Amino acid sequence: MTDLVEITRSLVAMDIERTEELTRAAIAAGIPASEILEKGLITGMQTVGEQFEAGEIFLPELLMSGEAMKAALNHLKPLLTAQPGGRRFAGKAAIGTVQGDIHDIGKNIIIMMLEGNGWEVTDLGVDVSPEDFCTAVRENNFQVLGLSALLTMTMPNQTRTIEALKAAGLRDRVKVAIGGAVCTQAFADQIGADCYAADAADAARKFAELVS
Repeated sequence: MTDLVEITRSLVAMDIERTEELTRAAIAAGIPASEILEKGLITGMQTVGEQFEAGEIFLPELLMSGEAMKAALNHLKPLLTAQPGGRRFAGKAAIGTVQGDIHDIGKNIIIMMLEGNGWEVTDLGVDVSPEDFCTAVRENNFQVLGLSALLTMTMPNQTRTIEALKAAGLRDRVKVAIGGAVCTQAFADQIGADCYAADAADAARKFAELVS
């Protein structure tokens, strides 16, 4: 029987082919997809996140582990969807870069880290208007909405998005997290966001806290 610890180890070791191979073997051995996800892959990504936060690994290693996670998820997602009760994700979130800003590297890394920690994440893209954020919240049951901004000049659009959510009567339906190189906890407090995430590992931890 496939050892789920080995899946965790291969993910931490950034071994894409081995992670995918072990995941296929676990599926063939009849291990439930949710167990492979939670005890093999998510455990591995949590370890990777801790190593990244501690400065033990850096962005290239983080991205490689994320690619290993994606390769494994390609095999698991159809099975997770087919299981009774649907997918067993940690939560449901949407993230977008605010209007006027087209930077997406940080956003994409956070999405990768969240998915690696069991989240179902919708990528709203870049240059997202307050109205489009509102539409996304209105039409979906997101628990957390992430607003990313890399430029000082686009930070006010994080504020405008929160104000638009309030005006549309949607603010109470979703927790709002902000992030980006120019953002701070003080700014999050000032504009009424529920949290500020400094990096991908911080986002994974704080998103979990928001829905716990």
